[in-house]
Amino acid sequence: MTDRIFDALADAAADPAAIGWLSGGREIGFAEVDRLSDRFAAGLLRHGIRHGDRIAVLGPTAPEWLVVYFAAAKIGAVVVGLSVRYRENELAHMLRDSGARLVVTVPSHDGIDFPALLAGLVETVVTFGGDGLTFDDLLVDGPTAEAGAAVTPDDPVMIIYTSGTTGTPKGAVLTHRGQLAAARSQARHMRMTEHDVLPVAVPLNHVSGITCCVLAALVARARAVLLPAFDPREIAGLFATAGLTLWVGVPTMHTLLLNRPELDAVDTSAVRLVVTGGANAEPALLERLHARFPRARVMNLYGLSETAGAVLMTAWDDDFDTTATTVGHPLPDVEIRVDAAADGTGELLVRSPSLMAGYHGRPRETAEAFADGWLRTGDLATVTDTGAVRLRGRAKEMFVQGGFNVYPVEVENVLTAHPDVVLAAGIGVPDPVLGEIGRYYVVLAPGATATGDDLKSFCAGKIADYKVPKEIVVRDSLPLTPAGKIQKSRLRD
Repeated sequence: MTDRIFDALADAAADPAAIGWLSGGREIGFAEVDRLSDRFAAGLLRHGIRHGDRIAVLGPTAPEWLVVYFAAAKIGAVVVGLSVRYRENELAHMLRDSGARLVVTVPSHDGIDFPALLAGLVETVVTFGGDGLTFDDLLVDGPTAEAGAAVTPDDPVMIIYTSGTTGTPKGAVLTHRGQLAAARSQARHMRMTEHDVLPVAVPLNHVSGITCCVLAALVARARAVLLPAFDPREIAGLFATAGLTLWVGVPTMHTLLLNRPELDAVDTSAVRLVVTGGANAEPALLERLHARFPRARVMNLYGLSETAGAVLMTAWDDDFDTTATTVGHPLPDVEIRVDAAADGTGELLVRSPSLMAGYHGRPRETAEAFADGWLRTGDLATVTDTGAVRLRGRAKEMFVQGGFNVYPVEVENVLTAHPDVVLAAGIGVPDPVLGEIGRYYVVLAPGATATGDDLKSFCAGKIADYKVPKEIVVRDSLPLTPAGKIQKSRLRD
């Protein structure tokens, strides 16, 4: 068994007839992606990319995205995952922080000219089509074996940015060994085989897409249907046309899919497993999923960018109540620890071969994230008598909105940049569709007239759309501690 990403692809490609992906109605073999990534790797070398260099990918889920990812792995380069939902502030920070030398991007998305936006931020901009240097231009023939021989399982393969309590996104450095460990552990637990088919409706710049879906399917030889965006109507149709056997998503995606009338018209009896990540499935959602997928087992999945993928999942024999109230048990090779207080609640710590190597260029934050080899998750939890983990809250302030992690301090920093805003404090509050949404309390300067809609518009051009406040409450003052810090606990109360 190999612990390098590109060797896992080569193993799957050994069967020239094996189909790994479906995209736009086309079947794509493991061997085809292996050959194309060989050629793209040669193109990267020709453009001066070497072992350890960072290259960024900005685009929706597509076969070309995977070609770049596997090509970078083959020469020891590191992929920096970006989202088309990011805007200038975020992209500039991530590219400069990572030191990316080259970025492969879509020409435009939602009216944004990404090549123009990225010019000056990196040495080389390559587009998936469009003008200038293109993806096809880098598909060349050339030697890559020497570069591949220098790659080790513990080399970085990807940097995934996750915001922290400082509001500045940090790059979690994932290794070949770590991503494959997470993918294999999950695939074994889910009992995935070459007969399985699953849609990839989550972005590839997150571990949910690249590890939990793409790599888990790769190591199991399953087929992954690549979707450029989550469209519940399209997914409803795939149960009939693609023969889906697995359905993986966050609670919001499940809710929106179940609300589509098209789903009532298709046969879902082939689905054997439904996985929900980001939070444990609420009882009402569990009941709806069981009703609509009568032959499927429903499981929760818990993981972080820092764990490269899943570390906890519901056991096959867990009952309804356990599934509804816990996020699962440790997967194979995963250890957990809770440094509990008198009530049994404490911070959840994880130890696993999948853990990140650290935060890129941030030794202090890396040291703070670990305790003697254990990753500090920042989540408060208890452990049941059967070993299942029940989350009690977050030691950090992050909330999950529609499957996307949002750190209020990052948004607060944008709000307080507005000339009318003196103070800003955000919290996550329950929402029936998105799970949680951001509510931000602001204090305006004397005589200021900015409205909630004005402040939302101000944020919209500076941060990803899922981070833009859903609710803004204007107050004359905010509760403060004796030290002058905002008391968010009182805002929650």
